[in-house]
Amino acid sequence: MKNQIRLTAWMIIIVMAYSVTGCKERIAEKSQVKKPLKPERSDTGSQEINLIVEMPKVSKMPVGMVWIPGGTFKQGAVPHDKMALQHEKPGHSVAVDGFFMDITEVTNVQFARFVEETGYITVAEREIDWEEMKKQLPEGTPRPHDSILKPGSLTFKKTAEPVPNFYDFSQWWKWTIGANWKHPKGPGSSIEGKENYPVVHIAYEDALAYCEWAGRRLPTEAEWELAARGKNRSTIYFWGDDISIMDKKANTWEGNFPVENLINDGFEGSAPVKMYGPNSLGLYDMAGNVWEWTSDWYNSKYYERQYKDSQTRVNPKGAENPFNQQNPYAKEKIMKGGSFLCNASYCASYRVSARMATSMDSSLEHLGFRTVVTPSMIKEGQIKP
Repeated sequence: MKNQIRLTAWMIIIVMAYSVTGCKERIAEKSQVKKPLKPERSDTGSQEINLIVEMPKVSKMPVGMVWIPGGTFKQGAVPHDKMALQHEKPGHSVAVDGFFMDITEVTNVQFARFVEETGYITVAEREIDWEEMKKQLPEGTPRPHDSILKPGSLTFKKTAEPVPNFYDFSQWWKWTIGANWKHPKGPGSSIEGKENYPVVHIAYEDALAYCEWAGRRLPTEAEWELAARGKNRSTIYFWGDDISIMDKKANTWEGNFPVENLINDGFEGSAPVKMYGPNSLGLYDMAGNVWEWTSDWYNSKYYERQYKDSQTRVNPKGAENPFNQQNPYAKEKIMKGGSFLCNASYCASYRVSARMATSMDSSLEHLGFRTVVTPSMIKEGQIKP
């Protein structure tokens, strides 16, 4: 499976190439002298690692969050996962300090509050600047008709017949003018009555803007995986290894993708948060429903390099530089967790170690996010109630 949704229709490629430049992650945690609350020795020979494990005493608990104890674990595919892709291997040792994480994905009602207070306009809602766009396209690319250069996003469409291959993503994705977080399916659709659904059509820049407003940040890939695994550090799924109970654990695609969804899990599209049981730490929808942004660059060779180093990485923030061996010019971030479109025939990204590369300007019907807070951020008074 390719690591990024790449549509073959040239007009869709042109529109999706648009991005607003100059976006930088402004919520980076300030450096500090670590005073661990509880020491923990790793299982990596003589290397001793002190981590923040126990929840600190704080004057103000972050609303809607749960404490994720720090720990050492193997990031990446577990040895018995037969569906693991090469970029999930090899598993390598990481150590992560404890932190708070949203119990659910950020919902429509939460994002609406942010927009109401700030007047923020998402990438999918912004007018397209052709002069800016063409800088990122092959020289000589003709300007599309004005009727095409309209704000929008990618929405899912079923196919009438089984697809001949799963590499042509344009068979089930379409560029929809007017699709955005308020209109998930395009003009005529609405989030009315869906206040408790995860917000979608969120580009990376949009997620960062919300984080800055809320005094939070996006999780690193290592933080996300530690949280998703919970107490099950060596299983394929957050609940264990039994795939037969997945329809009770996650919102995914059951049936012949992308023709027919059997809806055994109760939903054909996205579902309200908390519709399926939480993992062992109290987090909901860490598999399926909608993909979630992380802050890490996607680099095809990152896991291999970490494994060769042999040392346990403490609070890793991912690769220093983006690199996708299938598209060396791409600059992509990692998203985790899978979505309501994940199916074993082409994706199976409801597995904890699954990861996908996505361009930062991408906004999609099945992509949202959740946030994290560290003890130091609470101490510095960054977070909103």
